[in-house]
Amino acid sequence: MTVRKNQSQLTADEKRRFVTALLALKRDGRYDSFVSTHNDFIMSDTDNGDRVGHRSPSFLPWHRRFLIQFEQALQSVDASVALPYWDWTVDRTPAASLWAPDFLGGTGRSRDSQVTDGPFASAGNGWRINVRVDGRDFLRRSLGAGVRQLPTKAEVDSVLAMSTYDMPPWNSASDGFRNHLEGWRGVNLHNRVHVWVGGHMATGASPNDPVFWLHHAYVDKLWTQWQSRHPGSPYLPAAGTRDVVDLNDTMRPWGDVTPADMLDHTQYYTYDVAA
Repeated sequence: MTVRKNQSQLTADEKRRFVTALLALKRDGRYDSFVSTHNDFIMSDTDNGDRVGHRSPSFLPWHRRFLIQFEQALQSVDASVALPYWDWTVDRTPAASLWAPDFLGGTGRSRDSQVTDGPFASAGNGWRINVRVDGRDFLRRSLGAGVRQLPTKAEVDSVLAMSTYDMPPWNSASDGFRNHLEGWRGVNLHNRVHVWVGGHMATGASPNDPVFWLHHAYVDKLWTQWQSRHPGSPYLPAAGTRDVVDLNDTMRPWGDVTPADMLDHTQYYTYDVAA
């Protein structure tokens, strides 16, 4: 069984294996296919039209499936690798261990946000940006420039306390757990972290930055905690809802998985700490 660990608890060997697997997927082209998929969906998901991966109830099951597929791709390179998660309520500064040169590298330089250290610097292992938002082909970050503070544990707890998964109008204006976690309303959790990292993470091509996977693994972990705290609160909407993915509707781009299929993560992986 795959066990996803807090990145701060990874051994040096686990970090090395994770990075090596990422670089292997980049070399064979599979990594960029994931970036393209995410970018395509974030660009097409709209509040008043068809929405699947973002601004919608299926934000959480869609990304769960997306991460499972990526994790399986990593494991095709090295079966020992699991996606780590980044608890940004604890590791809150550019000095945190995940930004060290032996793991993800640090923030970008001031003039152009280019990441110049670590394994994903363009001068290092050839981490060339191919799915671009502009003409630049190097990884960019601006830690803490777009927004000063990452979400706190108290803010996370306030969102976990919400008892309803989602509600009309089922978009970025909705109240409920999903939208407050996604960050369009309230204390802004998921979206704020993307902006705090900045650079590519603040764009639709955010998986260009490997921290995307650690961030979304933690968002997924928060969903598991919410499910545990509110066992009587179902995924909503159940059926017959225009422009969104109901409980038993299939999700694009796969066509063979529904939100209902994604409600139990334990058939695929567990977390090192349940709550």
